[in-house]
Amino acid sequence: MKKTLIIGASTNPSRYAYIAAHRLKGYGHPIVPLGLRAGEVAGEKILTEKVALDDIDTVTLYVGPRNQPEYYDYILSLKPKRVIFNPGTENDELENLLREEGIQPLEACTLVMLSIGQY
Repeated sequence: MKKTLIIGASTNPSRYAYIAAHRLKGYGHPIVPLGLRAGEVAGEKILTEKVALDDIDTVTLYVGPRNQPEYYDYILSLKPKRVIFNPGTENDELENLLREEGIQPLEACTLVMLSIGQY
């Protein structure tokens, strides 16, 4: 199972980050939700601070490119195997930084990847 950090986590059921949190847990993947507002999603407390985390396999992004720079150093420090850029989050600058550190950037959709068994 792939421990996944969800950046842009939300308590709003209409948000894709919310749906992804529930689907990831449903497929047995441990999640760590990180968002702007405290709350709970899929039975997990939403972190509002960039805390040190261990064993993050995947980071899945639900924040647009304009809001991503504040997460660059944090994502790199976690040394995930891959970062998924969900539709609307694509960012060449961050993708290049990831490649330089040996981290795989993927322009994909977490929900589709789960549904077709490619997560």
